[in-house]
Amino acid sequence: MNIRPAVKEDCAALLELVRGLAAFEKAPGAVTVSLEEMETAGFGPQPIWWAFVAETDEKIVAFALYYLRYSTWKGVRLYLEDIYVDEPYRGRGIGGLLMEKLIAEAREKKYSGLMWQVLDWNQDAIRFYQRYGATFDGEWLNVTLALP
Repeated sequence: MNIRPAVKEDCAALLELVRGLAAFEKAPGAVTVSLEEMETAGFGPQPIWWAFVAETDEKIVAFALYYLRYSTWKGVRLYLEDIYVDEPYRGRGIGGLLMEKLIAEAREKKYSGLMWQVLDWNQDAIRFYQRYGATFDGEWLNVTLALP
Protein backbone atom coordinates (compact mmCIF):
# COMPACT_ATOMS: atom_id res chain seq x y z
CA MET A 1 0.00 0.00 0.00
CA ASN A 2 1.41 3.36 -1.03
CA ILE A 3 0.10 6.53 0.64
CA ARG A 4 1.04 9.65 -1.32
CA PRO A 5 -0.17 13.17 -2.08
CA ALA A 6 -2.78 13.33 -4.83
CA VAL A 7 -1.81 14.72 -8.22
CA LYS A 8 -4.04 16.16 -10.93
CA GLU A 9 -4.04 12.88 -12.85
CA ASP A 10 -5.72 11.22 -9.83
CA CYS A 11 -8.86 13.37 -10.05
CA ALA A 12 -10.87 10.97 -12.22
CA ALA A 13 -10.23 8.14 -9.75
CA LEU A 14 -10.98 10.48 -6.83
CA LEU A 15 -14.28 11.47 -8.39
CA GLU A 16 -15.26 7.81 -8.77
CA LEU A 17 -14.46 7.22 -5.11
CA VAL A 18 -16.46 10.33 -4.17
CA ARG A 19 -19.42 8.81 -6.00
CA GLY A 20 -18.88 5.60 -4.03
CA LEU A 21 -18.88 7.62 -0.82
CA ALA A 22 -22.12 9.36 -1.82
CA ALA A 23 -23.76 5.99 -2.47
CA PHE A 24 -22.53 4.72 0.92
CA GLU A 25 -23.99 7.84 2.57
CA LYS A 26 -27.35 7.16 0.90
CA ALA A 27 -27.09 10.15 -1.45
CA PRO A 28 -25.98 8.64 -4.79
CA GLY A 29 -27.31 11.51 -6.90
CA ALA A 30 -25.87 14.31 -4.76
CA VAL A 31 -22.46 14.57 -6.44
CA THR A 32 -22.62 17.45 -8.94
CA VAL A 33 -18.97 18.50 -9.12
CA SER A 34 -17.38 18.02 -12.53
CA LEU A 35 -13.96 16.55 -13.16
CA GLU A 36 -12.80 19.89 -14.56
CA GLU A 37 -13.97 21.75 -11.45
CA MET A 38 -12.26 19.23 -9.19
CA GLU A 39 -9.01 19.53 -11.15
CA THR A 40 -9.07 23.33 -11.12
CA ALA A 41 -9.95 23.55 -7.42
CA GLY A 42 -7.14 21.19 -6.45
CA PHE A 43 -4.47 21.90 -9.03
CA GLY A 44 -5.26 25.26 -10.62
CA PRO A 45 -3.50 28.56 -9.91
CA GLN A 46 -5.05 28.82 -6.42
CA PRO A 47 -5.59 25.30 -5.01
CA ILE A 48 -8.18 25.11 -2.27
CA TRP A 49 -7.99 21.40 -1.46
CA TRP A 50 -5.31 18.77 -1.02
CA ALA A 51 -5.54 15.02 -0.64
CA PHE A 52 -3.67 11.87 0.13
CA VAL A 53 -4.45 8.73 -1.83
CA ALA A 54 -3.92 5.09 -1.01
CA GLU A 55 -2.74 3.12 -3.99
CA THR A 56 -2.20 -0.58 -4.50
CA ASP A 57 -1.28 -2.29 -7.76
CA GLU A 58 -1.39 1.16 -9.42
CA LYS A 59 -5.05 1.58 -8.44
CA ILE A 60 -6.31 4.28 -6.09
CA VAL A 61 -8.50 2.56 -3.52
CA ALA A 62 -8.91 5.25 -0.86
CA PHE A 63 -8.42 8.93 -0.23
CA ALA A 64 -8.49 11.65 2.40
CA LEU A 65 -9.30 15.12 1.04
CA TYR A 66 -8.82 18.23 3.15
CA TYR A 67 -8.63 21.98 3.09
CA LEU A 68 -7.67 24.65 5.61
CA ARG A 69 -10.07 26.27 8.03
CA TYR A 70 -9.35 29.24 10.21
CA SER A 71 -10.80 29.38 13.70
CA THR A 72 -10.77 32.74 15.44
CA TRP A 73 -10.40 30.79 18.68
CA LYS A 74 -7.89 28.11 17.66
CA GLY A 75 -6.08 29.31 14.52
CA VAL A 76 -5.43 27.23 11.39
CA ARG A 77 -6.93 23.76 11.36
CA LEU A 78 -6.94 20.99 8.81
CA TYR A 79 -10.54 20.31 7.81
CA LEU A 80 -11.04 16.75 6.66
CA GLU A 81 -13.76 16.92 4.03
CA ASP A 82 -13.81 13.21 3.22
CA ILE A 83 -11.96 10.05 4.05
CA TYR A 84 -13.11 6.99 2.15
CA VAL A 85 -11.88 3.47 1.51
CA ASP A 86 -13.44 1.53 -1.37
CA GLU A 87 -15.48 -1.33 0.05
CA PRO A 88 -13.33 -4.28 -1.14
CA TYR A 89 -10.31 -2.73 0.61
CA ARG A 90 -11.87 -1.99 4.00
CA GLY A 91 -10.60 -3.68 7.13
CA ARG A 92 -6.96 -3.60 5.99
CA GLY A 93 -5.84 -0.55 7.99
CA ILE A 94 -5.90 1.81 5.02
CA GLY A 95 -8.12 4.35 6.78
CA GLY A 96 -5.67 4.37 9.68
CA LEU A 97 -2.73 4.97 7.35
CA LEU A 98 -4.55 7.93 5.81
CA MET A 99 -5.53 9.31 9.23
CA GLU A 100 -1.94 9.04 10.46
CA LYS A 101 -0.77 10.87 7.33
CA LEU A 102 -3.28 13.67 7.98
CA ILE A 103 -2.19 13.99 11.60
CA ALA A 104 1.47 14.09 10.55
CA GLU A 105 0.68 16.76 7.95
CA ALA A 106 -1.12 18.92 10.54
CA ARG A 107 1.74 18.53 13.03
CA GLU A 108 4.40 19.27 10.42
CA LYS A 109 2.63 22.45 9.36
CA LYS A 110 1.90 23.40 12.99
CA TYR A 111 -1.88 23.52 12.57
CA SER A 112 -3.81 23.62 15.83
CA GLY A 113 -5.75 20.45 15.06
CA LEU A 114 -8.09 18.62 12.71
CA MET A 115 -11.84 18.93 12.29
CA TRP A 116 -14.45 16.97 10.36
CA GLN A 117 -18.01 15.73 10.40
CA VAL A 118 -19.37 12.23 10.72
CA LEU A 119 -22.90 10.99 10.16
CA ASP A 120 -24.53 9.98 13.44
CA TRP A 121 -25.55 6.59 12.04
CA ASN A 122 -22.04 5.67 10.86
CA GLN A 123 -21.01 3.76 13.98
CA ASP A 124 -17.97 2.18 12.32
CA ALA A 125 -16.57 5.63 11.51
CA ILE A 126 -17.39 6.93 14.99
CA ARG A 127 -15.50 4.03 16.59
CA PHE A 128 -12.61 4.62 14.18
CA TYR A 129 -12.36 8.30 15.18
CA GLN A 130 -12.70 7.48 18.88
CA ARG A 131 -9.50 5.41 18.62
CA TYR A 132 -7.70 8.68 17.89
CA GLY A 133 -9.21 10.43 20.90
CA ALA A 134 -11.56 12.58 18.82
CA THR A 135 -14.30 14.44 20.66
CA PHE A 136 -17.82 14.76 19.33
CA ASP A 137 -19.78 17.99 19.66
CA GLY A 138 -23.54 17.57 19.82
CA GLU A 139 -24.15 21.28 20.43
CA TRP A 140 -23.49 22.80 17.00
CA LEU A 141 -25.82 22.34 14.04
CA ASN A 142 -24.67 22.01 10.44
CA VAL A 143 -25.84 24.89 8.28
CA THR A 144 -25.75 25.05 4.48
CA LEU A 145 -26.72 27.80 2.09
CA ALA A 146 -26.84 26.46 -1.46
CA LEU A 147 -26.40 29.00 -4.22
CA PRO A 148 -27.98 28.57 -7.66
